[in-house]
Amino acid sequence: MQQPLSPEQQSARREGAPQPALSMFDATALIVGLVIGAGIFRLPSLVAANTANEWVFYGVWLAGGLISLIGALCYAELATTYPNAGGDYYFLQRAFGRHFSFLFAWARIAVITTGSIAVLGYTFGDYASNLLHLGPSSSAIYAALAVLALTAVNVAGIRGTSGTQNVLTTVEVFGLIAVTVTGVLLLAPDQTAAAASAAPAEPRPWTAGLPLAILFVLFTYGGWNEGAYISAELKDRRSIVRALVLSIATVTVLYLLINHAYVRVLGLEGMAASETVASDVLGRYFGDLGAKVFSFIVAVSALTSINATIAVGARSNYALGRDWPIFRWLGHWDQRADAPRNALYVQGGVALALVIVGAFGGQIETMVDYTMPVFWFFFMMTGVGLFVLRYKDPHTPRPFKVPLYPLTPLVFVATCAYLLYSSLAYVGGGAQLGAGVLIAGALLLLFNMRRTKTQPAQ
Repeated sequence: MQQPLSPEQQSARREGAPQPALSMFDATALIVGLVIGAGIFRLPSLVAANTANEWVFYGVWLAGGLISLIGALCYAELATTYPNAGGDYYFLQRAFGRHFSFLFAWARIAVITTGSIAVLGYTFGDYASNLLHLGPSSSAIYAALAVLALTAVNVAGIRGTSGTQNVLTTVEVFGLIAVTVTGVLLLAPDQTAAAASAAPAEPRPWTAGLPLAILFVLFTYGGWNEGAYISAELKDRRSIVRALVLSIATVTVLYLLINHAYVRVLGLEGMAASETVASDVLGRYFGDLGAKVFSFIVAVSALTSINATIAVGARSNYALGRDWPIFRWLGHWDQRADAPRNALYVQGGVALALVIVGAFGGQIETMVDYTMPVFWFFFMMTGVGLFVLRYKDPHTPRPFKVPLYPLTPLVFVATCAYLLYSSLAYVGGGAQLGAGVLIAGALLLLFNMRRTKTQPAQ
């Protein structure tokens, strides 16, 4: 028997707002797809190069999962207390006001989300080209096709989006399992012993390279926070807690298993010297076929992350249009498709433009660089916002409260502050471009405020 709609759900349906259509499994698949991307096939070699031994190597991957879990618990309190399609945007608005949240939404639509979509599109294109090359611009063609096709899937509605995500995530997880099984079970000990026992040429302190290794690991775990954007579309508000915890636990286990396979076959030194660790593992058993399988796995992983990023990114753009007259056209929610179509169109257009820039201007790498400081700054401020909202709204019902408050959110904020510092230290000039985007958003905000003041009252 179908449960009657709550007053909030009835109001949402009348106003053409997001509908509660997603299950916990849908949310979990979406978050897992956001986290697991091409990074797990590229970054482990950089982590291996910056860790002194296997125990430190495994330790930083486990620490990445624990830190992500701490952050997820903070987000779970915010998402269950203030379920909204705006996610971080809405939390920052309630904590720090409309002007601050405007800058965050502007950064997402101009750089953070669309830049991530474009880079993932190129990742898909690189590996899809290994399967079927389309000429000199093969990667760009595949990237553009991925952006167009998955934007169309999301425009069709959330049910198609979640169904596509469930299928892609399932294929992706089985791909990770295939690499793990190959490295741990199929390869005989004599094929792996020499590589796995290889020791560094010179013993290093266990702290050598550790800060950089943690930065790479946490980058690989990134994306789970995007689950907050679907909090208003869950059938059960508290299911976001279970979805976040289950998804991070799943990702952590998968990451530990696949890295164990890498180490067993290649050893830390072999991993550090490899740019395609999964391909090398599969190649030991399957030869050229292994390389093709690896290309397929990475291509699917990139598609999974693109689809999930498109789905959640458009919802913050929708929230921006809903709250600011200058972007009112972004705030239209298509009731029949149950999707923010205008926001999806704009997001797809910007991402497609960035793909073109990458094809002709070689700016994709710089774009990735300047997203990092901006991202970690707003991530840190969301954690600070948890303290602010506890103080401002002490009587608001909280279906879930973060355990060990205030220690847990303090650890989260401190971690984000460290990553902000690290990104500024390692990114260099790209941070200036990110600052330029925020300045442009601030100028647009001032223009809108002045325009609003000069308009006659209705």
